[in-house]
Amino acid sequence: MRPEAPILGFDTSAAHCAAGLFWAGRKMPSRYEEMQRGQAERLMPMLEELLTEAGLGWRDLGAIGVGTGPGNFTGIRIAVSAARGLALGLGVPAIGVSSFELQAHGRGDGPLLITLPAPRGQAYIQRFEGGAPVAAPDLIEAGPDESAPYDPGTGSLIAEIAARRLAGATAPLPRPAPHYVRPADAAPMRDAAPVILP
Repeated sequence: MRPEAPILGFDTSAAHCAAGLFWAGRKMPSRYEEMQRGQAERLMPMLEELLTEAGLGWRDLGAIGVGTGPGNFTGIRIAVSAARGLALGLGVPAIGVSSFELQAHGRGDGPLLITLPAPRGQAYIQRFEGGAPVAAPDLIEAGPDESAPYDPGTGSLIAEIAARRLAGATAPLPRPAPHYVRPADAAPMRDAAPVILP
């Protein structure tokens, strides 16, 4: 990565489309739109608008940061696929940032238990210490469903966390992957696959 190159961060893991930039040690323009659906159609135009507002082009970017959930299965796949494709096309790294990391950011290095709402009265939990996760996330019974608290600056925060992780890396970082925690709600197909005739 080029020193001080801007980093683009974005997230569609919940009922929103969020994007932002982190450049030269500071947060830059960001966008945030609440939406129940349509993130796949809105994400790329939003990223183009953001880059134009900042006076940047795609080739100016030094890395891509992406929200990996947990959250909406389809939304997570949209963002992670876009990040991987952009990173491959631009020849820059892509860094995944979980929703747990977003909530833990700026809350100190002491022990933390990060809790995120999950469907059907459950919650996702993960323990952090020293600013990093110390155990795999889990799913517990919690109570009524609530919306996770996402900030309009979510995209820029993802970019900032990605920048810090990249700066401290001593080896190539793994490609971003969806952070699902629970199995998909959709049932697998029961019908046999069609036979393709010669």
